[in-house]
Amino acid sequence: MSKSTHLNVKGEVHMVDISAKDVTKRMAHARSFVRLGAKAWTAVEEDQLHKGELWATARLAGIMAAKKTESLIPLCHSLALSSVDIDMALVEGGIQIDARVSTAAQTGVEMEAMTAVSVSALTVYDMLKSIERGIEIGSIVLVEKRGGARGDYLRDSET
Repeated sequence: MSKSTHLNVKGEVHMVDISAKDVTKRMAHARSFVRLGAKAWTAVEEDQLHKGELWATARLAGIMAAKKTESLIPLCHSLALSSVDIDMALVEGGIQIDARVSTAAQTGVEMEAMTAVSVSALTVYDMLKSIERGIEIGSIVLVEKRGGARGDYLRDSET
C-alpha cells in the first residue's frame, strides 16, 4: 500500500498542500438512488406531497451541499465551483439523482458531487417520510471524473 498523502511525517492527519499543483479544469459526476415503495412512488408521480415541491427542493439542497462540502468533510479543500448541475428522475423503483460539478482548480470535485447527491437523496427522504418510512437511500457512486494528475475515470457499469 502506498504512503497516505493525508498523513504527515509523524503519522498525523493533515490537509494536503496543493499549492504546487497546476490549476486545471475538473469535473465529477456522481449518482445516488432512492428506492421508493408504492405509496411514495404514487405521491411523487401525482405530485401529491405534504411538504411541497420535491424536485426543486431536493435539487437546491444538493447545490447548497456541494458548495459546503469543505465544512462537512474534514480534509476537503475550499473550492470555487464553476457549476453544479443536478438531474433527478423518477425511474423504475425510485428516484435517480445525478450531480455534475465542475471547477478550475488545483484539486478535484469528486467529494462535492458525491455530497450533492447524498444531500439531495436525504432531502427526498425528508420530503416523503410522512408518506412512507421504508424509503431506502441506496448506492452513492462516482460515475465519472475528468481532469487532474491521475487522469480521467469512468465507472465500469458492472461495478
